Amino acid sequence: MSFNMNDIIYKKREGGELSPEEIKWWIDGYVKGEIPDYQVSALLMAIYFRGLSKEETYTLTAAMRYSGDTVDLSSIKGIKVDKHSTGGVGDKTTLVVAPLASACGVPIAKMSGRGLGFTGGTVDKMESIPGFRTVLEPDEFLAQVNGIGMAVMGQSGHITPADKKLYALRDVTSTVDNFGLIASSIMSKKLAAGSDAIVLDVKCGDGAFMENLDDAVTLADLMVDIGYDAGRRTVACITDMNQPLGKAVGNALEVQEAIDTLKGRGPEDITELSERLAGIMIYLGGRADTPEKGFEMAKDALESGTGLAQMRRFIDAQGGNEDIVYDYSMFPQAEFSEELKADKAGYVSAIRARQIGLASQKTGAGRETKEDEIDLAAGIVLNKKVGDRVEKGELLATFYGNDPAKVREGLEEAAKAFEISDEQVERPELIKEIIGL
Repeated sequence: MSFNMNDIIYKKREGGELSPEEIKWWIDGYVKGEIPDYQVSALLMAIYFRGLSKEETYTLTAAMRYSGDTVDLSSIKGIKVDKHSTGGVGDKTTLVVAPLASACGVPIAKMSGRGLGFTGGTVDKMESIPGFRTVLEPDEFLAQVNGIGMAVMGQSGHITPADKKLYALRDVTSTVDNFGLIASSIMSKKLAAGSDAIVLDVKCGDGAFMENLDDAVTLADLMVDIGYDAGRRTVACITDMNQPLGKAVGNALEVQEAIDTLKGRGPEDITELSERLAGIMIYLGGRADTPEKGFEMAKDALESGTGLAQMRRFIDAQGGNEDIVYDYSMFPQAEFSEELKADKAGYVSAIRARQIGLASQKTGAGRETKEDEIDLAAGIVLNKKVGDRVEKGELLATFYGNDPAKVREGLEEAAKAFEISDEQVERPELIKEIIGL
């Protein structure tokens, strides 16, 4: 069946609902290069203003999911559970959650991308471990999950090519922030990755794509619905991103903090969130009768050290030296550091996550373009969190990197992020809502 792209643009512009056949036709044609960017740009703008119905969103997600390769995890024993974060500053939860859930018997077969923005993605972070391989052959990837219970690899270039093309176009046509387009983009990749259940960490606040709670809930609801429509049990947690998660922001620094957390000495917020997310994964993976029991199992895996032991096995299986969990000098080291100190006494009332993210990018920890090289040793370690008491001259944060000008630029950017008040403020609620349990 053939359609006319001009008719499809007009139909959506006028508020009509596109049929499944129309959506599949233009996605297929765009991936094949038969429909030009300018027509797809016009359709995206019409979608931005007119929106997508749930049925259109389901169909668009499926069309993107099957636009390229899909991953078959059926040879892996057990219920495979994937975890995805919508992105945040200092968000290294995958590096804690995956070992905890895996140590409790949930097979983790995770495909992750590289980061564009504040810091690297999970793949970049893991590559700060010397020798660690993020490129695995499919058979090797599956065998490792069956062997030790978890594997993480870089996302194949053949997964959801429609999403890659559409996202690049949305990015330059001011059509990124539309619920249907965001949800279908995220969920098409998660469904193509082949897991049986999905846990979504939807960030909300200053350092997140969704700045207010209502928008985060709307997006989470839609993604959970898409998952269930595709036959995948899906749960979303709305979590705070008004200040950075944990204290480390940067690649090697975040891996070290994740390892510290697995040793039971991580920051309170990253520990709590990791145990909660892992608990839900353990429940969805059929290893616990209730989410609360899953949480208890995750907490025990952290306190007993079995999560850390699993992290060591994982590092070893993918070519790194597992002894790095005890010897952080094996990580890339920064040549330069600078300290930011408080200019007055009081209580930390705000640490703007977005500002800290930009500051970490300026130190060299993140990319502005896909071609940029990351300084894996660069980044920021916060000494204070919101609600903490601080004295004049006391250390607020330390900045690291291998270019002194970039380190200084990062410090100057981050200085704008801190607010100190005379009155103590409440610490922000970390987990705001859970959808889909």
